[in-house]
Amino acid sequence: MKPSFIKFFLFTMIISLLVIIGIFSKIFFTSNTSFKTSSKEIFIPSVDTKNSAYDSIIFLVDNLNFFRKAAELKKFNPSPGRYILKKGMSNNEIINNLRSKNKPLNLTFNNKLTIAHFSSHVSNFIEPDSISIIESFYDKTFLIANNLNKQNVFSICLPNTYQFFWNTSANQFRDRMLKEYNKFWNKKREEARKKINLTRTEVSILASIVQMESYRNDERKMVAKVYLNRLKKRMRLQADPTVIFAKRNKLNNYNLKINRVLYEDLKINSPYNTYMFRGLPPGPICMPDISSIDAVLFPSNHNYLYFVADPLRAGYHNYATNLISHNKNKKVYTDWLKTKKNSF
Repeated sequence: MKPSFIKFFLFTMIISLLVIIGIFSKIFFTSNTSFKTSSKEIFIPSVDTKNSAYDSIIFLVDNLNFFRKAAELKKFNPSPGRYILKKGMSNNEIINNLRSKNKPLNLTFNNKLTIAHFSSHVSNFIEPDSISIIESFYDKTFLIANNLNKQNVFSICLPNTYQFFWNTSANQFRDRMLKEYNKFWNKKREEARKKINLTRTEVSILASIVQMESYRNDERKMVAKVYLNRLKKRMRLQADPTVIFAKRNKLNNYNLKINRVLYEDLKINSPYNTYMFRGLPPGPICMPDISSIDAVLFPSNHNYLYFVADPLRAGYHNYATNLISHNKNKKVYTDWLKTKKNSF
């Protein structure tokens, strides 16, 4: 074989190898992101995962053909979840990211009125829709197994900040809420609960009333003790927030703004109306804060049975042990209301 032919052959091989290396490098290791921001979120659903991944990727890469080729060579099989792609990533980095770097997110909730409000909020952060979440909580097998019902199951949802993967299923989310709820009931809280002779759900129900009755954290223990005193004496709670809830429940409008409870409202025939029915309502009337739950478990020590808003201290109340004193406090408040009304 002639030396000149050998040189030409080697030269051709080197050029071919360099071309192959160049193409390989472009397919796998060259930046292939098209977005201008420093990073982008991508959500890959649990259904039709592979096609959905490509549908999302098409808007984030410069060269979809190169991405497809790299994915084919790496036998790319995307997993459901939430992923963060960074500007300048290569196809190799993108594929590795979508394979194994499902990023959790922080989910915070509080002050939700009903499980429907709660589920609607949660569905903005995880994959299942609000209907799926509600249906999971209302699952008959789950309710029976945990001695719950549709009215009180909302009590297991404790306000806090939790970490979840976006592709968490409705049942996984519900089970996590139950796990956190059971963890919340430590030895100290259990002992306090038994001392006041209430079940866990009853504590949450009463705490929801306390929360709606007073937005002052430092007064909630006082309010809680009034209601506990009433329960002990088998008096009706006569809590205005339960009447408001009963009215909203009757009208199926939980967003209805109600500034004052009217006398006609006290006649609403609802198990949530504590003016009409003795004892606690069948379920919480809101999602109580931890402070409200602990206010019920560790209340103030007093014998008050009545309270009415204090016109001189916004958000606070005046307390009484008997109806005569209460009516005097009530008159002070109603006189103040008249004065306020006439000033406009």
